[in-house]
Formats: sequence, C-alpha cells, structure tokens
Amino acid sequence: VQLQASGGGLVQAGGSLRLSCAASGSIFSINSMGWYRQAPGKQRELVAVIWSVGNTNYADSVKGRFTISRDNAKNTQYLEMNSLKPEDTAVYYCYARTRAELYWGQGTQVTVSS
Repeated sequence: VQLQASGGGLVQAGGSLRLSCAASGSIFSINSMGWYRQAPGKQRELVAVIWSVGNTNYADSVKGRFTISRDNAKNTQYLEMNSLKPEDTAVYYCYARTRAELYWGQGTQVTVSS
C-alpha cells in the first residue's frame, strides 16, 4: 500500500483546510485509515480514524471541528478541518492499516496562525 498525502498549508485561526490521502496498491486489504499529527516537541497523536465499515473516531481535541471521510471509488481519504486553532499546528501523517502492516504517507505541514 502506498499513500500520497496533500492539502496542508498556512491558515489563520478559525479557518479551514482539507487534507487528502490517496491510496494505491493492495487497497483491498485495508481495514482502517486515518491521520496522526506531530507538533514540535510533542509525541505523535491520533487525530481521526475511519474503518472500512464506515465507523469513525476522533481525538477529543478535534471532535466537532474535524471530519474524516473516504471516497472508495477514488481510494482516497479526507480530513476536513474547520475552526482551526494555533494548537492544531503540526505535521499531519495519513496512515492505512491492514491485518499485518501499518503504512504511512509522507507528512504534510499544517500551520495555523493566531
């Protein structure tokens, strides 16, 4: 499984961004997909996950502001981020998990200015 992330950038507080992560390869084996983020000096944290059956889960810090979704026809997952805060600033990494492996996309920088 290969993952290609895109969509990061610089936005003012209160603004919105949408991250995309396109999957290719053995996508039929993917059980879940999602996003982690890592801010400078902090541990990587799980932001959102979506399972193959459509269930989703979010970190408490982003609930009500972020929405994860997937377009199976395009083999792409999205992270819609609204009401962004400076504390959302981080490198965001998409991932895909199969029964045996965890795959990562390259990071995409999200910077929220106050």
